[in-house]
Amino acid sequence: MEHNYIAYMSYLGGGAIFAALTLTFIYLWRQKLCHFSLIIAGAVSIIWQLTIAGNYQHYSLDREYLLLLETLRYGAWINALLASLQFSTDQQLPIKFRRIIYGIWLTSLAVIISLIATDHSLIQNSNLLIWNNLILSIACLVSVEQLYRNTHENRLMKLFSLSIGALAAYDIYLFSYSLIFDQIDLGLWQSRGAVNGAAALFLTIGTLALSNQSPQKTSISVSRPVAFYTTSMTAAGGFLALMAIGGYYVQLYGGEWGRIIQVLVLFSALLFISTVFVSQRVRSLLTVWINKHFFQHKYDYRHEWLGLIQSLSQPTGQQDFQQRAIEAVASIFKSDSGCLWLENNGQFIPCQSYNMALPSSDMSECSDTPFCKAMQEQEWVFSPHATGNNNLNEANHLLPDWIYKIPDLWLALPLLTEQHLLGFMILTKPKHDNPLTWEDLDLLKAVGRQIASYLDRQEAAEQLAQARQFDAFNKLTAFIMHDLKNLIAQQALVVANAAKHKENPAFIEDAINTIDNSVNRMSNLLRKLQQQEPSEVRCLNLNKMLIEAAKKCVDIKPTPSLRLSAEDMNIDADRDYLIMSLANIIKNAQEATSSTKSEAK
Repeated sequence: MEHNYIAYMSYLGGGAIFAALTLTFIYLWRQKLCHFSLIIAGAVSIIWQLTIAGNYQHYSLDREYLLLLETLRYGAWINALLASLQFSTDQQLPIKFRRIIYGIWLTSLAVIISLIATDHSLIQNSNLLIWNNLILSIACLVSVEQLYRNTHENRLMKLFSLSIGALAAYDIYLFSYSLIFDQIDLGLWQSRGAVNGAAALFLTIGTLALSNQSPQKTSISVSRPVAFYTTSMTAAGGFLALMAIGGYYVQLYGGEWGRIIQVLVLFSALLFISTVFVSQRVRSLLTVWINKHFFQHKYDYRHEWLGLIQSLSQPTGQQDFQQRAIEAVASIFKSDSGCLWLENNGQFIPCQSYNMALPSSDMSECSDTPFCKAMQEQEWVFSPHATGNNNLNEANHLLPDWIYKIPDLWLALPLLTEQHLLGFMILTKPKHDNPLTWEDLDLLKAVGRQIASYLDRQEAAEQLAQARQFDAFNKLTAFIMHDLKNLIAQQALVVANAAKHKENPAFIEDAINTIDNSVNRMSNLLRKLQQQEPSEVRCLNLNKMLIEAAKKCVDIKPTPSLRLSAEDMNIDADRDYLIMSLANIIKNAQEATSSTKSEAK
């Protein structure tokens, strides 16, 4: 009874969700977004789900009527798929194809009706249900493939194809499994209602989400990592399946030792697969095989380019950036180590390495050698050990002698910015050294230019930072020199008047005050230059600061005069710096004004 209840809830829930999906199809049909045949297919699926659910609670469904209901359900979905294809593309499939697909399910329907009408004993054979559903589910999956492949601008049809295709695939698995064991698996049959409900729920939600979007071209592509892991898991799953079948037959015919041998075979298979896929060599060979047979291009350019930009965009110092640039290029081409040469005063010298120790310290190269000219003028990628019929070894006679001293040398890559050779990079051989192709060379040149532009920008940023430091130093020096000049002028004035007024006590007192003021100003300046005394910013009255600054300049002609605003104005600043700045401005004006003119204002 518990199994009956599970099956009842599975098909009842699936029927309820299909009812919601059918209502969604009605809405789409009114919006002229789908064909009316989808509503019919949804209604037939509701009847199919609820009828099977009722079989587990209230009444017994005869096998012949179950077979008829299954056939009608497949026929409704096949008709909906082909009608939706015509609705989306305004074109029909070739008539031969349509005749085959429609002929399969119409023939099946006619045979079943005739068997029911004649009450033939074959109608009670469970294998008839298995074979009939298996053939019709394959025909349904073929129709799904045609809809998916020929629909380019309708996401709803793409979603519809995925959902119905998943249901057809599940049915193929269910009835293939049942065909092997000559009976329908109870668990898979009971889960069928819930699986159909889940697909209907996915289709309902997706349809509502996409119904308000304008049609646009879409396609589902398989990325290289997905292809790698899918292929790996498929191969591993296929191998385990073979081992499981072998273990099953060993258990079946192996007597008392059968169970032990079965477990031993499965464990050995798992251990073998784990050992194989832990190997980096196996993973690399599998990646190469997938790139050759599954994709038109060798590299996933989007992935490689985004990874390169992400690596180069991290903020670091000059040396760290150079090493990261080598690592980024080496990772793309599966190299283990490399070294970077950059220009310095007409010489290309090694400035950074990655997992590499150069055999000699004297490995510089003049910028005017044929080796460097070939990289600059022809953007030539050197492969010192290239052999065969390719053209990579044509310019190898231009290579310097020192380059052959580098162990496991693979290639020398130019780093060009426009027509300027910024430097070059050397990489060692990858573990799986495949011959370089035109695709490798194109990617190498593009990556080299990108690396060169980033290195050039990094160097320009360093030069700009140094220029800003020098500019700040020059401004500080000019400020100090200006202040020292004013102090020297005060001391010079005291010395010039000393011989004439040295007997005058008032002069002596004024001279002492002048010297004391100079000492205090120089001490304050030194403390602030040594950052021993931080700037003291506070609210100051601007008029008072102007008066004090003017008093410091009264000894220089023309004498400044002030016209202050009646309104007090306050400013947040360091008192000493503000007075010093205002006094320097006034003194600059005094020096630029003839002493015979009227007072500066």
